[in-house]
Amino acid sequence: MKNKLRRKNSMKLKKAIAASLAISMLFAFTGCGNSSDSATAENTEQESASATDAGGTSAPAEKLDDLYQQENRIFADHKNVWDKVFGFMSKNVNDDTMNENYADFLANTIESNKDSFSEEEYATLSKDIETIRGIEEEITKLEKEIAASDSSSGSSSSSADSAGVFHGFKGKDLDGNDVDESLFAQNKVTVVNFWFSGCKPCVEELSKLNELNDEIRDMGGEVVGINTDTLDNNQDGIKEAKEILKAQGASYKNLTFDSDSTVGKYAGNIMAFPTTVLVDKDGNIIGEPFMGGINDQSNYEQLMKQIQSILDQK
Repeated sequence: MKNKLRRKNSMKLKKAIAASLAISMLFAFTGCGNSSDSATAENTEQESASATDAGGTSAPAEKLDDLYQQENRIFADHKNVWDKVFGFMSKNVNDDTMNENYADFLANTIESNKDSFSEEEYATLSKDIETIRGIEEEITKLEKEIAASDSSSGSSSSSADSAGVFHGFKGKDLDGNDVDESLFAQNKVTVVNFWFSGCKPCVEELSKLNELNDEIRDMGGEVVGINTDTLDNNQDGIKEAKEILKAQGASYKNLTFDSDSTVGKYAGNIMAFPTTVLVDKDGNIIGEPFMGGINDQSNYEQLMKQIQSILDQK
């Protein structure tokens, strides 16, 4: 699995890929965000100053979360244009971009697709990027503080980085049937795909994942889906996920479980969607997560090669 430092650096890219989902959730609580651009910028600056001036009055992790929320507010206030950015972004995440400065990553994505935005949209994005860059400077400082604190305390626990996140697994399928870690024990390899309903690349690969499930079933393998909208037995999310799966002809098992469980915390730290991991019969994640839709033939062949290498060891 990726080391702790790399995971911290990658969290910001994960936010970007999943931002459409986060923004939708934010709107459910904050309304439509009809304030003017100037008011938005002023509010964001005030919030940033407040977080900076707070000094030691709150824990670094709490201030870090506040800064993330400020960025989410920027995305929410200009949701339509940022949705376009995230659409371009989700197809181009790789190992090189994982270590790229978040503000630079956003700016480079916008510049690479500049012709897709109107002059007004481009001006809005450019202004937002500068605000985000200032927030990112604060985030970087806080991440260093947290990393130093973790190091000095000798903390070595990180459930999100653990290969055994499926140990003791308990959950349900989307029809409400109980599922536990015996699901993995009965397979030589289980292909676990993390997705969410608003992720276009995720939805586009569902039919191919169903083909993969059919292909590896006789070899002792199985595909299992985890839609993060369905966690905590979210009935609205489950209903939508089931409708999407049916429309895409995907009949393989999809699971829901508590978001505060070990695997729930792992899902909360997924860096990009869709992400697929391979799990052995003992519930251990094998190798590195696979990012990108397997409806792309080269991606499909690469994943199959990883699956076959595991099966050949049995």
